[in-house]
Amino acid sequence: MQLVIVDTGCANISSVYFAFKRLGVEATISREAAVIKAADKVVLPGVGTAHNAMAQLQHSNLIDTLQSLQQPLLGICLGMQMLSSHSMEGDVPCLNLIPGDVLPMQSAGLRLPHMGWNTLHNISSHPLMKGFTSSDYVYFVHSFAVAPSKHSLALCNYGSDFAAVIGKDNVAGAQFHPERSGKTGARLLQNFLEWQL
Repeated sequence: MQLVIVDTGCANISSVYFAFKRLGVEATISREAAVIKAADKVVLPGVGTAHNAMAQLQHSNLIDTLQSLQQPLLGICLGMQMLSSHSMEGDVPCLNLIPGDVLPMQSAGLRLPHMGWNTLHNISSHPLMKGFTSSDYVYFVHSFAVAPSKHSLALCNYGSDFAAVIGKDNVAGAQFHPERSGKTGARLLQNFLEWQL
């Protein structure tokens, strides 16, 4: 399997790479459109701000490439937010692959950024969520989140509900960090590797 991690210039690329390596898959890290298009599966990682991340994709001429992919694409953390229509973080248009808006978190007085381990609920039967239960903990670090919608595959509550996993057609995203979420995170990555469209 040819797995490509998009080189977004973000800090979590190597940890995502090693998370897949632990599952026996050697990923290629690339910002070349031809390499990304030829992949069986594509991962879009991200840490930082939506404005900077979208600017990096623009600079690398990758926006059209990512929007035209037919194979499974997984966004992680900020990478998930970039799959949406628009982010209030910097007021930027995103890839518009999954309808939805990235909004400041309504944490009801809880500390931001939301940083730590939380459970999921409203878990769908999507192949990406196979084996997940409401007692599994995953690791989050963020202060913006995608609003819940019909494209939510799982929700998390931190003061209020937000989309923890989203999906539409060949595209999906996880707000939490699977590469830092132990066996539960590894399950999501394995599910992604096994996901057949």
